Amino acid sequence: MRKFIEFALIWYSQQMAIPFWVIGHVHLSLNVYKDLHEIIASVGLNILVAIGFIIDFKNQNKNKNG
Repeated sequence: MRKFIEFALIWYSQQMAIPFWVIGHVHLSLNVYKDLHEIIASVGLNILVAIGFIIDFKNQNKNKNG
């Protein structure tokens, strides 16, 4: 189950990183966040993307170093 969750996080982060960060920056420049729910959702999704990148980075380094 742990391997599946790691795979899902890595896949999710690789598929959604560019859309979240590009659209997120445009959204931040055009909107003022007034709703706490929007802020929490945005931060949470970006944290999931970051976790996926970290897991993938560690796996890649582990594979390179043996």
